[in-house]
Amino acid sequence: MELTNEKVEKYLNITKKAIGKVKITDSGSFEWRPAAEDFLDMAQRYHSDAGHFKEKGDLVNAFAAVNYAHGWLDAGARLGLFDVGHDNTLFTVD
Repeated sequence: MELTNEKVEKYLNITKKAIGKVKITDSGSFEWRPAAEDFLDMAQRYHSDAGHFKEKGDLVNAFAAVNYAHGWLDAGARLGLFDVGHDNTLFTVD
């Protein structure tokens, strides 16, 4: 599958819809360690999926999956779930 403007527009619209659905909670409990493990697990799974898609020649889904993987890592770093040593080259921190 080729990466096209239409394909990118499709995913931009999906993400716009998801952003519109998000509601910030007023309160809740947050267990840091299980959350950090979950974020890291999601990143590792998406990274693995990206490699699988690449091997099949599906570069569009490989690119999407690797971006999801890095998104989980960035989110975990921004939340303080991961200590990334203030690395603002690999992560959107600082």
